[in-house]
Amino acid sequence: MLAIRSIRDSLLSLAGLVGSPAFNQAGDQVGRVADVVARWDGQEAYPAVTGMVLRIGGRRSFAPIREISAVSRQGATLASARLSLLEFARRDGEVLLARDVLDHQLVDVDGVQVIRPADLYLAFTPSPSGRVLRLVGVDVSAQTLLRRLGPKRWRTLPTPDRVIDWATIRPFGSEVSNVALRASHDELRRLRPGELADLLEDLGRDARQELLASLEPEIAADALEEMDPEELGALLRETRAEDAAALVARMEPDEAVDALRDLEEDDRTELLEHMEPGQAEALADLLHYEEGEAGGFMTTRLVTATPDETVEAVRIRLRGAKVHSSEVDAVAVVDADGCLVGDVGLFELATADNENLMSDLLPGGECVSVTVEAGVTEVAERLMETRHSSVIVVDDNDRPLGRILADDLIDTLLPEKGRRHFPRFLT
Repeated sequence: MLAIRSIRDSLLSLAGLVGSPAFNQAGDQVGRVADVVARWDGQEAYPAVTGMVLRIGGRRSFAPIREISAVSRQGATLASARLSLLEFARRDGEVLLARDVLDHQLVDVDGVQVIRPADLYLAFTPSPSGRVLRLVGVDVSAQTLLRRLGPKRWRTLPTPDRVIDWATIRPFGSEVSNVALRASHDELRRLRPGELADLLEDLGRDARQELLASLEPEIAADALEEMDPEELGALLRETRAEDAAALVARMEPDEAVDALRDLEEDDRTELLEHMEPGQAEALADLLHYEEGEAGGFMTTRLVTATPDETVEAVRIRLRGAKVHSSEVDAVAVVDADGCLVGDVGLFELATADNENLMSDLLPGGECVSVTVEAGVTEVAERLMETRHSSVIVVDDNDRPLGRILADDLIDTLLPEKGRRHFPRFLT
């Protein structure tokens, strides 16, 4: 909407409007604007203003928008001499823009950042029933913040060059959470896990819990895997145990173990108790390995096959593991006793004929594997020697237990997972 020149040229500053005079029909001042009220219905991108809270004498009275004949940078003018002097009381679904939104955390989906509005902008927009005053923009500039904190005359400064369109904003937390938001959060679903992780780290407790609840469980789990370990630990501790357990259970096993290992023993035990027995047992087994051992940072997501299976059959099995594609770069081939006989990369599978047997694709030479007790250095050496992208972890009987991908090794070598978080400046 801010792309429409007539709207951009007529923006009204909320900070400038709050505290401005309220006039009667004769032009006499009868009070001041204390706040602007809008209503969310979950359908419109730009909330409509439903009225204003006016301070008249010692009271805060509500003036419906239909009883206000004009709103400008100089103040508001009432359309009628009659005005309810009852003390203002918030109704369901109403938002006080100055009190509930200004300076509160919001998510700018387009910019993928958490912001705190220094000002909000209103504008009259055309509609079949006449012009409607709507919330259309957000300003986070330092200039505007100084304007609000400075003398009253500073509020007449021109509108800044950069105003964020309200249609890209999602409120999380605070009073705004009590009203209907735009229904689908489609924009959030389009963000990458790392971008969602940044938002979760920057938001306050209530806001990030609401953001988590708005995401599909699998997407939420992917975002948690990208979070800074300390921030992830704080998020899991502040989340209900059953909900935190469900999220950790959806994470990749190696990432889930890392998250559990960073918790206090009591918190870790509580989360495991809220998981399905099979999941809890599998994660508990991985927790028994030392953090620097291969068993401590391997993923147990394995796709296996026997030598006499066809390539077509294995491809079908891989399709079923698509959700774990980031953890699968090859298929482990095992004999009748479950012992490792080879490792077939996905490229070899992709270029083979459907009727080929897995035995036809087995590479010559030694299969790359390490034991669960192998240290980080040994794993790194094995990967460098073979130039493979992963190494299989086996037990004492040479049965595959898991796989370590190159990025798992990097995560172990760099506990901060190589992610760098820079402070966000007001722009």
